[in-house]
Amino acid sequence: MFREVNKMNHKKLGWGIRVSYAGGDVACNVIFGMIGTLITLFYTDYVGINPATVGMVMLVSRLFDGVSDLIMGVVVENTRSKWGKSRPWLLWMSVPYALSAVLLFTVPRTTGLVQAIYLFVTYNFCTTVCYTAINLPYGSLSAMMTRESGERDMLSVVRMGLSPLGRILAVTCTLPLVKLFGDDQAAWIKTMAIWAAVALLLLVNCFLKCKETVVIEAAEKAGKVPLKQSFLALVKNKYFWSVLVLWMLQSVSFGISGTILPYYCKYIFHNDTWMYSALYLMETLVLVGCIFLCTPLIRRYGKRNTALAGAAVALIGQIIFVMNPYSFSWMVMSCIIRAIGLAPLNAGVFGMIGDVVEYGQWKTHLRQESMIFAGGSIGTKVGSGVASAAMTGLLAAAGYVSSAGGAAVQPQTALDMIVNIYKFGPMIVAGAAVVTLSLYHLDKKYNSIMEELTKREAAGVL
Repeated sequence: MFREVNKMNHKKLGWGIRVSYAGGDVACNVIFGMIGTLITLFYTDYVGINPATVGMVMLVSRLFDGVSDLIMGVVVENTRSKWGKSRPWLLWMSVPYALSAVLLFTVPRTTGLVQAIYLFVTYNFCTTVCYTAINLPYGSLSAMMTRESGERDMLSVVRMGLSPLGRILAVTCTLPLVKLFGDDQAAWIKTMAIWAAVALLLLVNCFLKCKETVVIEAAEKAGKVPLKQSFLALVKNKYFWSVLVLWMLQSVSFGISGTILPYYCKYIFHNDTWMYSALYLMETLVLVGCIFLCTPLIRRYGKRNTALAGAAVALIGQIIFVMNPYSFSWMVMSCIIRAIGLAPLNAGVFGMIGDVVEYGQWKTHLRQESMIFAGGSIGTKVGSGVASAAMTGLLAAAGYVSSAGGAAVQPQTALDMIVNIYKFGPMIVAGAAVVTLSLYHLDKKYNSIMEELTKREAAGVL
């Protein structure tokens, strides 16, 4: 019996399943890509909301979002259904998620206070409630589909290789579609409705194709674990903190480039039509291509070593940009080098999280797929929220002028701030990734950990 279960736990996954699983993240990113990039521009330059207000709402919301992740982690761990504990949430929350995305852009033309309240409510409904209830179970689902580290690596590679397609749609196609539909608020609503429909279809397909096959009899016998015990086990998992920081840095990196680059193109290069979309598309395509090329490097050198080398390359790429930040050709070169450098981290981070689940079981005798993914998600959301608040706060402090008409003359202090954020923000992120990865040593221990876990589980012990 144990051999049959063990074989099921380590089964190979076909490309159809891998692509369908990745489609779930494409769905999340086509909406969350808008939230992490262009929505700030929409609020400030199409609705006329002060950037400081936008930043404060996002920061406070992220704090709520962090709490919701922890709650959702507990909920998923205790979910029992005919479809499993993570998979059913993709079905249950797909329609609410699509609707919540459209509501973000239906800001009423009224007083600033009412707009701020509407922004807070809809932003939290979309991110704190709906996104959390989909993305957290989705992330933990990979650890329930297979225990084979190499298979989880492939899931991570395919996921992160295809997931940028959501951001590509959201970022490169949104502004042209907005222009096509009338370049007003209604145009943004129509565009978002298209992305919401795409997300809905992909989430349903992910639910249908990706099944929970990992069965650990010792975990089933252990039953429900007290919340305090579960939380303490999570805190004591040292590699959990490493992947939390790495996942956060990944999110912050996307947030900085996605949020500031539209302003950079509009006010520094004086182009608010094709330039931002072209730069973002180029960087993302390079990132995607390099993610798939990372597979043989990860197999030979390990996730940590490959990602560490990449982070160093990304740091070099940003230093190159700092040398001449007003040159478009230098920006292009910097975007390409930075994408090459970030690819290994994107390719390996979710495989690392799966390995951390196994390490946590080995260290604490508790298996915590959902709690570990919840904790990591808290890090990335709080990190991106702090980054967004910092960026919008700095813009406001520098005298940035909001305009519902989409055209405003910015003071030199605001222009300088846009340049400085884009110069130094990615540099700080890449440097932090180098330090964090230098402290991550789980790759060396993983095989011996899995050997011991196999023996323990054969004896009926977690």
